[in-house]
Amino acid sequence: MALRTRLTRLLGIEYPIIQGGMAWTATAELVAAVSNGGGLGIIGAGHMPTDILREEIRRAKTLTDKPFGVNLMLLTPHIDDLVAMVLEEGVDAVTTGAGNPAKYMSDLKAHGIKILTVVPSVALAKRMESIGADAVIGEGMEAGGHIGDLTTMVLTPQLADAIEIPVVAAGGIADGRGLAAAFALGADGVQMGTRFMCAEECTIHPNAKARVIKAKDRDTIVTGYSTGHPVRILKNKLSRQLEVLDRENKPEELEKLGTGKLALAMKQGDVDMGSVMAGQVAAMVTKIQPAAEIIAEIIIEAEAVMSALRSGLKA
Repeated sequence: MALRTRLTRLLGIEYPIIQGGMAWTATAELVAAVSNGGGLGIIGAGHMPTDILREEIRRAKTLTDKPFGVNLMLLTPHIDDLVAMVLEEGVDAVTTGAGNPAKYMSDLKAHGIKILTVVPSVALAKRMESIGADAVIGEGMEAGGHIGDLTTMVLTPQLADAIEIPVVAAGGIADGRGLAAAFALGADGVQMGTRFMCAEECTIHPNAKARVIKAKDRDTIVTGYSTGHPVRILKNKLSRQLEVLDRENKPEELEKLGTGKLALAMKQGDVDMGSVMAGQVAAMVTKIQPAAEIIAEIIIEAEAVMSALRSGLKA
């Protein structure tokens, strides 16, 4: 049974679930599987060369006829080229982070591309609404990768109260209970990254998947405070070294040490000195399963939770 919300209508998808656009993780295989399962798959562009992202988009189109999108990191040095290529190739949606998408809004809209911006605060959400964003993704600090200061529980209802466009809750969501909670907080849907890392179709190294499945409730740590761009990763040898540099306030050395470490973990499988970006919900991910099964499981559980809550309130 489909859960129809403003988000599903906006994106033309069956279920209000967006897969996070994780660099070195969200490739065409995973994206197509999520879209075929009724959600919205998002290619993680990261710092991909333009021709490589073009190949990923074209490959995704051979694997699904459903809507999918691309995540664009706006601080990427060649972002203008990436946007121009996305306009040429055509996708259904773009999610943006790490920068202001204002200069690209009119062109993206002219090509019928929906724009969802990742925001860590109410002020930024209001700004994104004012420049034409179709929806915002409110990402709490529970999430993996780059994070802000507010939790999802606190951020989501404030966004819902402050803006008129749809709100997507992200960070700390891995199952149907999380989806139901997001609805209760005023969200129109959710974005999940960590849970989809352990989808069968996700092409990251098996060591990275095993590390997520092994994770316990306190196995993530936030690194990089001294750089001004904190990142949540799973604890390992690398995180301990980064922690020392943070305490010693050595941002340049920290950034140098962290360079290339995401690919080291996700593609080469070094989960000791690689950066395994994962959220606090890693402890809730217990098995590898098809993306469509993950989505179906979440929807069934969310409907059951909401039904039980309605029954309980009537009792």
